[in-house]
Amino acid sequence: MKLYENYINSIKNVIEEDKARRSRVNYFDKSLTTSPRSKEKFITESKVLGYKPMSSLEPLMNKVGRKEFTDQKLGEHPDFKYLKDTLGSEYHYITSVFIDIKNSTGLFRKYDPNVIYIITNTIQRAAIHTCVIFGGYIHRLQGDGLFVYFGGKDIEKNDSARNALAATSMFTYFVKNDLKKLFLEEGIENIYTRIGVDFGDDQDVLWSIAGIGECSEVTTTSLHTSLASKMQAIANSNSIVVGDNIKSISGIDQVYFDWVKDSSGEIKQRYIFEDKDNSFYYKALDFKWHQYLKSLPYIVEDIAGELFFEQDEDKTEKKRLNELSKTSALLDSGSAYTSSAGIISGEKSSVRNQPHRFHF
Repeated sequence: MKLYENYINSIKNVIEEDKARRSRVNYFDKSLTTSPRSKEKFITESKVLGYKPMSSLEPLMNKVGRKEFTDQKLGEHPDFKYLKDTLGSEYHYITSVFIDIKNSTGLFRKYDPNVIYIITNTIQRAAIHTCVIFGGYIHRLQGDGLFVYFGGKDIEKNDSARNALAATSMFTYFVKNDLKKLFLEEGIENIYTRIGVDFGDDQDVLWSIAGIGECSEVTTTSLHTSLASKMQAIANSNSIVVGDNIKSISGIDQVYFDWVKDSSGEIKQRYIFEDKDNSFYYKALDFKWHQYLKSLPYIVEDIAGELFFEQDEDKTEKKRLNELSKTSALLDSGSAYTSSAGIISGEKSSVRNQPHRFHF
């Protein structure tokens, strides 16, 4: 099944409603966008896009992620929010993720703010839901994008990195394929994402409060938090750039990592950070997220190259069809035997199958 089907339908519906509205009224009469009826519609659509994932993402949540969603507060990772009251600090590892959604300003050439709000918020909520399913904590919203922490006191370091890579790979596929297909149909400029991911170990990440009073958040001071942002900046469209720590700590096969290259195949930047005085050179690497997605046990690829989430019932049907295929091959070979219970096998103690027999 397509995990983001509901999100695509939500965007498609608001675009179709906008088309119908434009066919009825003068689209360029801006007073229409602030009419009481228009505001009511705007609020109704907003309520549809709730905190919980849309139903098409629920199978993923049940399979690999959290079983229940509880509201998160920005800037309050549950393992470190106590620091806001104590004004203290603590060293602890974390995986940092910057997700940037690019080119959404092009929507203003075609739609009014009500429509753009639904489109951009649906995309952003898809990112939020995907990250939370894989154990992410939304730290900050940045325009259409977001900054997310993966990991905590009861989570293994390699799991935090793997979860971050799985979540960002899923979301990148959604933007590059499902979203692009819809926008091409509607003549909308291509919207794409760029993502940076890095891991800072216990001795490299300091948690503390930033700001004053209610204008504050519990955040991290770390080279690797800062580098995640820089990696996002050098990523190509619909690409994920990771720090060398991610490659090491995740335990994922090295085949999924390569240098970040430009369109001509030249390496863009070998090192995202250099400290020549201390002989420290830190690599930025392109993560082959599409290949990685195909390696996940719950993702299947169809004949057209599209990726789908495989539910348990899909596996059952696949197994049934595989058994039928084996039986068919056995019948064609002329070496089939049928037991008294009607079971066909290659077991010679049963009755040899006759060519005139019909099988269903």
